[in-house]
Order: sequence, then structure tokens, then C-alpha cells
Amino acid sequence: MELIKAQKGTQDILPGQSGNWQTVEDVMRDEAALHGFGEIRTPVFEDTRLFQRSVGETTDVVQKEMYTFNDKGGRSITLRPEGTAGVVRALLEHALYNNGLPVKMYYFTTCYRYENTQAGRLREFHQFGAELFGSNSPSTDAELIGLAKGIFDRLNIQNLRLEINSIGCPTCRAKFYDALKAYFAQYQDELCETCRGRLERNPMRILDCKSPVCSKIAAGAPKILDYLCDDCKAHFEQVQTYLNAVGIEYTVNPTIVRGLDYYTNTVFEFISNDLGAQSTLCGGGRYNGLVEEMGGQKMPALGFAMGIERLMMVMEKQKIEMPEPKRCDLFIASLGAAAHLEAFKLAAELRKSSIMAACDENDRGLKAQMKYADKIGAKYSMVLGDDELANQSAELKNMETGEKKKINLAGNFVEQFVCMQTEQGDLAF
Repeated sequence: MELIKAQKGTQDILPGQSGNWQTVEDVMRDEAALHGFGEIRTPVFEDTRLFQRSVGETTDVVQKEMYTFNDKGGRSITLRPEGTAGVVRALLEHALYNNGLPVKMYYFTTCYRYENTQAGRLREFHQFGAELFGSNSPSTDAELIGLAKGIFDRLNIQNLRLEINSIGCPTCRAKFYDALKAYFAQYQDELCETCRGRLERNPMRILDCKSPVCSKIAAGAPKILDYLCDDCKAHFEQVQTYLNAVGIEYTVNPTIVRGLDYYTNTVFEFISNDLGAQSTLCGGGRYNGLVEEMGGQKMPALGFAMGIERLMMVMEKQKIEMPEPKRCDLFIASLGAAAHLEAFKLAAELRKSSIMAACDENDRGLKAQMKYADKIGAKYSMVLGDDELANQSAELKNMETGEKKKINLAGNFVEQFVCMQTEQGDLAF
């Protein structure tokens, strides 16, 4: 029978890897909590219109990459291609803004995009994201950037650079669009088919095109910073003031536009030199019009998303040390049914005290059990048989030193085991 394998663009996160993921996720949760963010979990699929309205009809995500299907009720459903739209929908559906502003939420999510798979770009991928609603203060732009940087700093990630830009508001962007249309119209015949369609509807999307020809043409296009209105210019200058105040280094890059239509004003990216072509490790910015666009009241908002697979790739490449996986504290080998029952009871007793314990579950011989104890890295082992049960005494063996010590099965077993570890300087349980 043919072995069914994982689909292209997906991957399994195995037990030997998931511990590192949990370490990273714990740092993200802790840093988000320090900034006052609470976790939200949204459905993996939504009404297709949610993403068409929020992400933008002219984006590559909507035009080329979404996993969309009709369900049994004939409704058009889409697997989420990004996290922000679902969070905004939840904000409005549950009126979370009534609890006071700003509303701060973070999430861990799987996202789905039909893309050409390569290193750092999968069809199912994981993101950590943070969203803030109800504040237009430039300080919140700097706070979100600081949250992302705080995660990178705590994970000891090196060789990152922060690039920021402002893409203005709808008012000043209208003039920029006119300038872009005039510029790209000169090269209309050279643009790819997708960008020719964007020329009238959303010329700024051409700046984000991955086609080498379009990218080369876009290099000479007008720059948004030259078209910012006074309010947007002042906001961007204040963002830089706050970043400078807390010592966050950055570069202003006027070519950053981000790949989704909902962005306004501040946009930013953390770039890694260790990711090759897929160099963006984290990206985000303001989307002051999105809540209103999705049926809510006018409400400023901003957020970012961080690719966890890419983050793990960078950490592996930089050889960043991760905590050792928790090892089994005690493996209890057993010979015979009565001994196995006692081993089972002792293991359960140890676990209640947060001590990692295991016993044989495959009716193996003693030699095979001890080989298994060694394979799982057990710190201590103990053998139970008829003699040990009769004498209510067994030997505890340190698997690294070979040292053995008697332990009384009739006494408080957990207390004796803890004391023995303490005497030997092993407090890692």
C-alpha cells in the first residue's frame, strides 16, 4: 500500500523540534503580556468576503494565493491567508472596544497561501501577530516595533535591521497614485499582465511586484515620502522621535509598501541577512481605515506579523542555544506483573510532584528496558522484581555515574527521591 505523505508546502513539527518552538512561543507570550496584550484565537476559515474586503482585491494574496472553496451550503469559504482580518472581525462581532481603548491582542495562527514553495515560504505557515486598536498616537507605533524587537533581543537574534516608511493616508496617497500612474504608464507595455491591471486600480501594488522586470521599472518610481501631507509627515517624524528615545535603531526605506492593501501611514520590516531571498522576518504597520472598511466605527489600528518558520531558520543558522529538552528523571524497570503494577503506581506518584517518570509499557526483558532508559536519557533508573517487593527496598542508579543507593519502598518514595537528587546536586527535575 502506498505511503501517504504530507502535502507540498506543509511540514511536520516533530517532538524533537517542538520543544524549541515552545521556548520561542513562551518568549513571545511573555513579551506580549509585558506590553498588556491578551491572546485571541480565531477560526482557521472565514467568509471569503472578509479577506477580499480587508486584504485587497489587487493583492497577490487575493488574486493568486488564497485557498477558497464552496462548503456544502454553497457558501464561499477561505482558509485564512493572514491573521489581522479575523482579529478585526472578532473585535467588531464581540464589540471588544466597549471594554476600553486601546484594545491589545496577540495570536499564534496557521495561515494558508498557494505559493511556490521554497526555503522560508510554505503553503501552510505559522505566525505570531500583535494588533492594537483605538490609538493614533505615534508612541503606539514605536511600542509595537519595540514589542517585536523585544522578542528578537530576548531570543538573542543577531544581524537584524529595522526599516521603516510611511505610506501616508488616503488624502496624500491620492496625489502619489496620480504620480505613479503617470510614471508607470510610460512602461505599460513592459509591465507584467497583473501589474497592467493594477495600473488603474492600485498602482502602489506594482511597487510590491516580484517580477524582475517590474521591480527594475519600479526602482525609478516616485517616492511616497515626497507626497506626504503635513499630518502624515508629522506623525512619521514623531514615530522616529519615540524610537530614538528608547534607542531603537532603524533606517528609513521609502520603497517599503507591504503586500496588503489595508496599510496606512507607518509601515516597517525587520530584515535578516540569514534568510536569503525571503529576508523579511517580521512586518507590519498602521491600518487606520480597516475597522471602518469592515463595518465598524472609525478607529485607528496597527499591528505586525512574525513568521515563526523563518524565525526558527534564523536561530538555527545563527546556532542560537536552546534549552535542553526535559529528560526523564526516573525510569522504573519491572519484572513480573506485580512489579509492573507497583512501577506504574510509583511513576504516577512522582508525576503528581512534577517529576518526570516512566516505566515499561511493552513487556520487555530487563536488558531491553535498560537500553530504552538509556535511549530516552533517563537520569536515574530503578529495577523492581519479586525480591524488591518482598524486601520493600530497591536500588536507585545514577545513569551517568553508575552510583547506586538504596531506597525504601515502604517510606515516602517521592520525598526520598527528591532528597537523593538534592544530595547529588541534580535539581533539574
